Amino acid sequence: MTPKQSKPPLYPKVHLIAASGAAALLSLTLLVFPSREVEAQRTYLELDSSIEQIAHEKSDLLPEIFSEAKADSPFAQIKDLAKISAGLSTDNEKAGNIGNGKKVALAVSAPRPPEPSQKRVTVSNGDTLSTLFNQVGLSSTDLYTVLDSSKEAKQFSRLKVGQVLEFQLTPTGELESLHSKLSDLESISLARDDTGFAFTRDRIKPEVRSAYTRGVINSSLFLSAKRAGLSHRMTMDLANVFGYDIDFAQDIREGDEFEVVYEEKVINGKQVGSGKILAARFTNRGKSYSAVRYTTKSGTSSYYTADGKSMRKAFIRTPVDFARISSRFSNGRRHPILNKIRAHKGVDYAAPRGTPIKATGDGKVLLAGRKGGYGNAVVIQHGNKYRTLYAHMRGFAKSVHTGSMVKQGQIIGYIGTTGLSTGPHLHYEFQVNGVHVDPLGQKLPMADPMARNEKQRFLQQSQPIMARMDQEKATMLALNKR
Repeated sequence: MTPKQSKPPLYPKVHLIAASGAAALLSLTLLVFPSREVEAQRTYLELDSSIEQIAHEKSDLLPEIFSEAKADSPFAQIKDLAKISAGLSTDNEKAGNIGNGKKVALAVSAPRPPEPSQKRVTVSNGDTLSTLFNQVGLSSTDLYTVLDSSKEAKQFSRLKVGQVLEFQLTPTGELESLHSKLSDLESISLARDDTGFAFTRDRIKPEVRSAYTRGVINSSLFLSAKRAGLSHRMTMDLANVFGYDIDFAQDIREGDEFEVVYEEKVINGKQVGSGKILAARFTNRGKSYSAVRYTTKSGTSSYYTADGKSMRKAFIRTPVDFARISSRFSNGRRHPILNKIRAHKGVDYAAPRGTPIKATGDGKVLLAGRKGGYGNAVVIQHGNKYRTLYAHMRGFAKSVHTGSMVKQGQIIGYIGTTGLSTGPHLHYEFQVNGVHVDPLGQKLPMADPMARNEKQRFLQQSQPIMARMDQEKATMLALNKR
């Protein structure tokens, strides 16, 4: 007899319900909260296969099994998952939702594309743009592409220690943009476009307001000015304003004091720079000098005394800023090299080699070249009456040559030791109608006075600012006494 084939065991309906529900619920859990991607995917596939097999074999039971489940219950969600695995459509599936209107992704989402990366580098001593590009993974070819994109782009190669460069790279490591902040007021950028890189310069316009400061000299003007909050540039401007009346090489004494009302540049309440000196007062050896900046109706700016007299004179006192006088005008000085009594027809200013030398007045250059024991020298004719000479120079400024015109304060050369000289210094001579005079004792001629039609307008501007300076000083002194 042919043995009877055994029928597959029929599982009780309750067991089938429990098995299908547990498998579907576990599958959903692994989909939404996978602990490990590889294991979750493998488990999901195995469970999914089991669900499909059970659903296929007992598909006729599914409607009966889940007929009593409510639409918004978790059991109804299991029912939908089981139907989906069996290839049956559900009402929630048609609506794009599973249970309670919540969408569930049944497929693994595609991986996100890598995002661009930003890298910041700070310029250190010895760094070049090439080394910085190398730090962020860019090649020399990338560097040349950037620098050749425009003339302005070459500014990125002018680096300063502490400067920060921000690189934006594409997911493939290519340069997308480059940005650097040059100061609180200015930044530069490069951004990739269809033709290569586009350069932009962003400038922030600061708020400009007036500020007051005061200082007393106890060692040097520069140190006292720094303590008072003045920059190096503003200290030089202060010396230039009073340079016609005060010789800052020899006249400054301990106890001298200064007051300055100046432009202050501010962004979001933070001082980011300074502008012009609006008014100043300098007390030297007990004598006070005042100056107010005034712009005429024609647009020319200059400094005047509080009563409207020009601070500018035909000549400035000294051709070298803050130099030490090493030898004065004399008719009986022993020459340090020739070792004989010989008139010293000028003043010597000792300063480091390369220190700039300024023309003391407007004029025409009669000589810019070699002149015997003077070495490299410049001779300037100022009108018909005055002539000045500058000797022992290391070299001349580019724009200065025989026959050229120069302006007062213009740099004409640099201190050196050419000719009969024992050390770096400037020998300066001053002639009036062909006669040598002492530059330090000579009363300097005044510049042109203020026009009459400007006087009233000037006083309307100068009187309030001078009154403010008096009030600020009184307030500061009162606070110091407390």
